Amino acid sequence: MFHPVPRATKIVATLGPASSSPEVLERMLRAGVNVVRVNFSHGTAEEHSAVVASVREIADRIGQSVGVLADLQGPKIRIGKFAEGKIQLEVGDHFVFDIDCELGNQQRVGLDYPELVNDVSVGDTLLLNDGRVTMRVDRVDARTIECTVMQGGTLSNRKGINRQGGGLSAPALTSKDMEDIKTAVRFEADFIAVSFPKNAADMYMARELVRAAGARALMIAKIERYEAIGNLKEILQASDGIMVARGDLAVEVGDAAVPALQKRMIRMAKDLNKVTITATQMMESMIESPVPTRAEVSDVANAVLDGTDAVMLSAETAAGRYPVETIEAMARVCVEADRSERHALSAEILDGTFTRIDQAIAMSALFVAHHMKVKAVVSLTQSGSTALWMSRIDSGVPIYALTPEERSRRRMCLYREVHPIVMTYHAVEREALLLEAEQRLLDAGIVEKGDLIALTIGEPIGKSGGTNTLKIVRVGEHGR
Repeated sequence: MFHPVPRATKIVATLGPASSSPEVLERMLRAGVNVVRVNFSHGTAEEHSAVVASVREIADRIGQSVGVLADLQGPKIRIGKFAEGKIQLEVGDHFVFDIDCELGNQQRVGLDYPELVNDVSVGDTLLLNDGRVTMRVDRVDARTIECTVMQGGTLSNRKGINRQGGGLSAPALTSKDMEDIKTAVRFEADFIAVSFPKNAADMYMARELVRAAGARALMIAKIERYEAIGNLKEILQASDGIMVARGDLAVEVGDAAVPALQKRMIRMAKDLNKVTITATQMMESMIESPVPTRAEVSDVANAVLDGTDAVMLSAETAAGRYPVETIEAMARVCVEADRSERHALSAEILDGTFTRIDQAIAMSALFVAHHMKVKAVVSLTQSGSTALWMSRIDSGVPIYALTPEERSRRRMCLYREVHPIVMTYHAVEREALLLEAEQRLLDAGIVEKGDLIALTIGEPIGKSGGTNTLKIVRVGEHGR
């Protein structure tokens, strides 16, 4: 059975034309992918369902747990198409966004989002193609927005358009997103990412749509809007985690503000027991190059040191020339950054108060792990809640979550420092079950006889949320 080398920080890889064949998918999983991302901005429901089925078949065959993240497109606000496919704009050019324009030219182009005329005012700055082209708004009427080009460049079909400082009224969930949620539920997505949420209400609505479709996927809020920053805590409380979506966020708040916001978001998420994914342009040069730039290596390493649960690859694995090599490079960086981090018990353990028994047991296990230098923390869990709480503290000790629940294993693929393992609970008595867990770890080569481990378990056996026991065990001496 395949067991990857433990790596604290997880890797999310986007699927696409470069990573749709079974051969490439297997190489990607073996290279270290923990969660695959299905991007609903591209492809059909049938294509997405087929590739997810392929991923899960391969994961079962090689004995690896892999999560599936369904990423909704959201209200991606775009311009229309050009007659010649693209134009070149120079500083000082006059340009018009025209709702009635079918095919654009050097002077004007259509809008896929006609409501933009109601969201902008004279003097506003519009950013196109992720900020590569900028324009100042000179005049607005019911059908057109007249602008002057402030920063020139190439503008091609259906590029995104943002207003600097945010303020667009587009809803977070479109009719397309609502249909895509049904597709994601059908292929049993483990995580569903909501694009451009502005507040907690957007996340509550998405969760209710998922529940109405009959699923309980974990909800990830993509922080991309200026408005979301001021509502970050409430969005986190309404979600199971966030994605630090640095591309659109940088366009709205300015690129210089993003690094500090990244650190703040990761820290706040950990404090609220939520997960984080850091995304966008992490190793973008590897779309065309077999090696990353030094700046990209530093970017990934810094996200790891910030404490993110996962780092994400987008076009690098969806459309790049080197999807497997990119994953291997990212995994190496994560391992080195994890290794370099200095771990210390936080005030949350030393001074915190806990109202739940299972949370107190989780924190106690980390306290013991730190002071007794155990080889591993082992959680026998149904839902994965105990493992999630443990993973919020950077203890530096690997957490092995043993569970018979397939969906719990797939969810835990995203949790920092948590390594889910299949274990069918044959025993019903606690001592017999602990012996069974010990043998499972020995068989997998995770521990050796004589190693010290911290085990958490709940009684009655098999009850979700019932972790109530911590036991310190020297492997091979259990039960004596």
